[in-house]
Amino acid sequence: MIKKYILIALPLLMLMGSCNNFNKLLKEGDPETKLAMAMEYYENEDYFRALQLFDNVMPYFRGRPEMEKIYYYYAWSFFNMEQYLMAAYHFRNLAKTFPNSKYTEECYFQAAYCKYAVSPEPSLDQSNTQEAINELQLFINKYPNSDLVGKCNALIDELRMKMEVKAFEIAKLYFFIEEYQAAIVAMNNVLEDYPGTKYKEEAMYIIAKSNYFYASGSVYEKQKERYQSTLEACKNFSRVFPESKYAKEVMSFEKKAQAELENIN
Repeated sequence: MIKKYILIALPLLMLMGSCNNFNKLLKEGDPETKLAMAMEYYENEDYFRALQLFDNVMPYFRGRPEMEKIYYYYAWSFFNMEQYLMAAYHFRNLAKTFPNSKYTEECYFQAAYCKYAVSPEPSLDQSNTQEAINELQLFINKYPNSDLVGKCNALIDELRMKMEVKAFEIAKLYFFIEEYQAAIVAMNNVLEDYPGTKYKEEAMYIIAKSNYFYASGSVYEKQKERYQSTLEACKNFSRVFPESKYAKEVMSFEKKAQAELENIN
């Protein structure tokens, strides 16, 4: 039983000793020793302790040649701890503070990548996604010959797909809650903003269907114009997707709209 408690206690005692040594170093160590230990902690992937030591020594090394490298690893410590917004700030600040540094291009890219890293799933607000796209495009504009341009373009494509999914799902939601005018506008925006969208067939189908329901629920004075829009939407769909699984249904909307127009006229 005693042996069991010893086995449990030893790691705890070692941990306490380690913590005491670290706290003593943080409070009493000289800057050069702290920096050396910060790098050792960083190499051993103990980014939390490395970050504390980097933060502690930066005032001492400010204005000295070592500062650039310290700040570089400081930013990377935040990144490796997945504190991406803090990392983005410090990568960008490093690049601006040391514009001629060997790290500048990498830091501008990492700042943009951090925005990509916090981009949420499509069902959530996509403000961060748009910011990430903007940041990556700024990097491409700033470094058009960089080896990282291909990666930036791939990330932008991925982010734009999120934006596309979000826009399409919002447009569909308008249709399901019977806000047909909003659905028409939103689906047309999807087609305009994402001309190669994989949702083109379904989007055009919903536009045709929404036009019909919007027209049929309108006051008499507005029906003629809106049934004409229905005919146009149905014909556009049939021209682009003649073999679609929605073809018969769209054709029925077209025939109904035509019949309503004949009654109005």
